[in-house]
Amino acid sequence: MLTIIMETRDNEAELAQTLSVLVAGAVEGLVSDVIILDHGSRDGSSHVADAAGCRFCVDWNLGDIVRSARGEWLMLLEPGARPIGRWIDELAEYVSLNRTPARFSDSRMHRKPLFSRLMRRRKPLEAGFLVTKHDALAAAEGNRCLGDMTNVRTVRKLSTELVPAWVAVGNRQAPGRP
Repeated sequence: MLTIIMETRDNEAELAQTLSVLVAGAVEGLVSDVIILDHGSRDGSSHVADAAGCRFCVDWNLGDIVRSARGEWLMLLEPGARPIGRWIDELAEYVSLNRTPARFSDSRMHRKPLFSRLMRRRKPLEAGFLVTKHDALAAAEGNRCLGDMTNVRTVRKLSTELVPAWVAVGNRQAPGRP
């Protein structure tokens, strides 16, 4: 079983997009729970999380959150990121056979221009992060955000692609859109 953890601040629309994709994983028995860590949202993020059956935490400690996760594996995502393709089958197989952290493959349909990719530093959770609860507990001590937990040496790459969160954010902030 897998626990999904996301951090949010005023990401109502992006949160809804990610949670809608994760429903299939819950129906298949892969996703056991979803935890949303809030950083002072003033939009409807808490309502979206509540409607989806997520735990919405306003005042939280990362170590306590990881300890309270139901799943033996944690998937750390940014709001707006969405796994695509056969992600349920691949993750189920991966967590049953491996103990090494993993990241999703970059979406081939959603790539920034080459110069942008070369000149910018990737966000720690841009490709998601899959880690055992045991390893996450060790990494959570002293860390205040999920991105800090991704600093590990060996990370495998899953064949499943992840539509990055910046796609959803870009669609929301596109000029000429309401």
